[in-house]
Amino acid sequence: MTTQQALKEHVNAAGFSAGPRLLADIGATHARFTLESSPGVFDAVRVLKCDDYAGIIPLLHAYLDAHRGSKVHHAAFALANPIDGDQVRMTNRDWTFSIEDVRREFGLYTLLIVNDFTALAMSLPGLQIQDRMQVGGGAPVEKSVIGVLGPGTGLGVSGLIPTADGFVTLGSEGGHVNFAPCDEREYAILQFAWQEWPHVSTERLISGPGLELIYRALAHRSQQPAQAFSAQDIMRGALTDGDALCLGSLECFCGILGSFSANLAVTLGAFGGIYIGGGIVPLMGEWFLTSPFRSRFEAKGRFSNYLAQIPTYVITTPNPAFYGVSAILSEHLRGRSGESSLMDRIEQIQSALTPAERRVARLVLEHPRTVLNEAIAEISRLADVSQPTVIRFCRSLGFLGLADFKLKFASSLTGTIPVRHSQVRMSDSTHDLSAKVIDNTVSAILNFRDQLEVHSLDQAIALLRKAKKVEFYAMGNSRAVALDGQHKFFRFRIPTASYGDAHLFSMAAELLNPGDVVIVISNSGQLPELLNAVDVARQAGADVIAITPNQSPLAKKATVCLAVNHTEDNATFLSMISRILQLLFIDILAVSLSVEAPQTEGDQQQNSARFSRLMISHLDS
Repeated sequence: MTTQQALKEHVNAAGFSAGPRLLADIGATHARFTLESSPGVFDAVRVLKCDDYAGIIPLLHAYLDAHRGSKVHHAAFALANPIDGDQVRMTNRDWTFSIEDVRREFGLYTLLIVNDFTALAMSLPGLQIQDRMQVGGGAPVEKSVIGVLGPGTGLGVSGLIPTADGFVTLGSEGGHVNFAPCDEREYAILQFAWQEWPHVSTERLISGPGLELIYRALAHRSQQPAQAFSAQDIMRGALTDGDALCLGSLECFCGILGSFSANLAVTLGAFGGIYIGGGIVPLMGEWFLTSPFRSRFEAKGRFSNYLAQIPTYVITTPNPAFYGVSAILSEHLRGRSGESSLMDRIEQIQSALTPAERRVARLVLEHPRTVLNEAIAEISRLADVSQPTVIRFCRSLGFLGLADFKLKFASSLTGTIPVRHSQVRMSDSTHDLSAKVIDNTVSAILNFRDQLEVHSLDQAIALLRKAKKVEFYAMGNSRAVALDGQHKFFRFRIPTASYGDAHLFSMAAELLNPGDVVIVISNSGQLPELLNAVDVARQAGADVIAITPNQSPLAKKATVCLAVNHTEDNATFLSMISRILQLLFIDILAVSLSVEAPQTEGDQQQNSARFSRLMISHLDS
């Protein structure tokens, strides 16, 4: 099977609309472009020097102007830079740009920009034996974590984590960890680097500029004159001319790379292998097989046998990031449910629309952000149709109306692959604000799920199952959560009470007995009234379950802490998302109590009644 066939299997579920897709791998030195006409078929590959252009827009014009006959609707770029939101400020170039501005400039329906090593990681499932060179180790373990790194202008690091239906990439800036020397020579290199930088990251050495630094440091150490060599000059001097200083520099470079790769392998548990890309190591060819890389990779003391099993590979196929951004773009366009992009759907159904609805479709395709930002009256005016026609257009796509269409359409244009937190701004329109609030809540719930401490939940449930009485203490915004808990637990026929008055907390706590449980809910975990009440309750022999941040004073005083670590600006906003997470804990506890394992027929009947009451409670609320 070829790489192209493997990629087709990897991204097969997403069909191609009319016209190619624009893919790019933009590094600090070079930018590589292609037009993908079908999965894995890369036409018009071209490499441009970034130094020749003032920014990303002139760079894209230089490539696309030569291919004006190809109408491009969708694009995905790998960028040698962290990607966090719409504004991108490149680390290794003086380029700053807005992703949305670039999308509008070139009339794209979709523009995804991802970290270059995220893209490289996503290319790995499609690589075949002929696309890589193995350097030691055994066979990769199927469905295991894969690590990837690559020295170039900088040092990129990522990982590929297997899931039930594919892989997810690990976003990382691992190249910026501290450099750790392994012998006296490397310590001398570190001391040499300290003369220029107070913090020496691994990227300072495992990169093109890093190879040049190693060369100068070794020349200084051996009191030899250092030539003004580039990384390419040093590699040529080592591999072609046999220059001793160049060869020593390259061997040192490979040894440091081996140690760093081993650190990545043990950190990730990367039994799927460690892959090396970038612009430097593949140029070493088969010499790399005999370099110090693999011996240093396995030189890990007690973990040498562990690392000896892990295969290491050099990626030899040209432009591997193209495969990665192609997979990411295809996944985005089809969505998890197999849908094509909304812009594609609009274009495809135009022939089935009425003439008036087609005018709305043209407006959406030509001015998508205008449609997102304007009210229905302005949209109907711009399209020269009636307002009911705008609604009929939205319903022809399967939406309930304009608001429903706008929420989905905004998501389709963002190019954001995971659900993530977005800042709500005063200038946001209603649909943007709605999408952000929903996305922020979903993102927080997903993080809450992933960080859930089941052991703490088990402890809390065990306390509640034996509780003679349950009381809820909370103030302010958390008071509503306490009332919800009291409402649910009371329906289980558990004696419950809820207190929200600071003066009553300690008085109520004095009346508690061993076997009673207090559930204290606090966004900050620092309120003196609650902390004092917890002390009184514990002295009375009661247990305390705290729903609060896990590093707060309240968490430290409680018997069990159910951690809600979501950070919100309580001085400006109500703690809306924290309240939702607190309510989730109440629901988890309630459902767990309702479905506890029955011991007798009477217990089973009691549990059935509890569960029915819980469901009625949910329906009523």
